[in-house]
Amino acid sequence: MVIKKDGRRQSFVREKLEIGLTKALEKRPGIDKVSSILDRIEKRIRIRRLQEISSQTLGKWVLSELKKLDQVAYLRFASVYRTFSDPKDFKKEMETL
Repeated sequence: MVIKKDGRRQSFVREKLEIGLTKALEKRPGIDKVSSILDRIEKRIRIRRLQEISSQTLGKWVLSELKKLDQVAYLRFASVYRTFSDPKDFKKEMETL
């Protein structure tokens, strides 16, 4: 189960995460890595034997994977995950790369 920011619980659906990763990596060189990223995230969940995981933790794991793979895709995903509302948010995030 995934615990959303508002406290709701939803089943973990790989395809939902796949859609987000695919959008972030659209027209980027790492697009072929989506499946392996998802596999690594699912493996982390299994190894830790998690029955529930917060959407924040999932987001952090995805960002970690994207940061290593493609900085543009990282920024794309971060802009949605962290709900950027101003161009300054992009600049601030780019300074962490």
